[in-house]
Amino acid sequence: MIRRNRQVKKSERANHRNIVSHVDPKSPIAEQYRTLRTNIQYSSSEVQMKSILVTSASPGEGKSTTIANLAVVLSQQGKRVLLVDADMRKPTVHYTFRVDNLVGLTNLLTGQEKIEGVIQATRVSNLSVIPCGPIPPNPSELLGSNRMQQVLDELLTEFDYVLFDAPPVLAVADPIVLANLCDGSVLVVSSGKTDRDGALKAKEQLDQSKAKLLGAVLNEKPRSTDQYYYYYGGSK
Repeated sequence: MIRRNRQVKKSERANHRNIVSHVDPKSPIAEQYRTLRTNIQYSSSEVQMKSILVTSASPGEGKSTTIANLAVVLSQQGKRVLLVDADMRKPTVHYTFRVDNLVGLTNLLTGQEKIEGVIQATRVSNLSVIPCGPIPPNPSELLGSNRMQQVLDELLTEFDYVLFDAPPVLAVADPIVLANLCDGSVLVVSSGKTDRDGALKAKEQLDQSKAKLLGAVLNEKPRSTDQYYYYYGGSK
């Protein structure tokens, strides 16, 4: 059972992100997210990518926006998609999708809530979320617990895709711990902002773990007005 969220406070509503793949699905940017979706779906001929983690090297590089849009374009295929806010130090999924953050992943992993008590529907068809809930003192231990593996196994029986918004790799150990449980991971880097050495170090840390790195997303790349994708259908 998926519970409906309460009326979101005005202060929270002001902080939400516009999800371009939902509000402007014909835009060139939305098309790039659909390309990302396709690349992930065809990244392996042996294992179906059902659990996917998205992280970045450092804060502010766009990983939460990237995973939100990826969740939307996957749901637009008619797939049952769940986005889990595993950034238990600076959660944002509840802002993005305008849901409450009273209970969430923290309550689920500590045994305070059952799965049906923390999943919330969104305004996007086929897309549900589990917010972070209260910020815990021990995120890495919770994400690396046996309970986390049990939760993931159960979620994968209910959803076609389970996506995890994880903290930056170079900041904390949380994404490495969680990446080991997922089918694949995606690293987001920001053009002109991400330090090259930092990006390489983040990749190295993911490679050294059991995580399967599917690739990287280059975010905030400047585009010229004559790029080829403007040929098909005008867009703003």
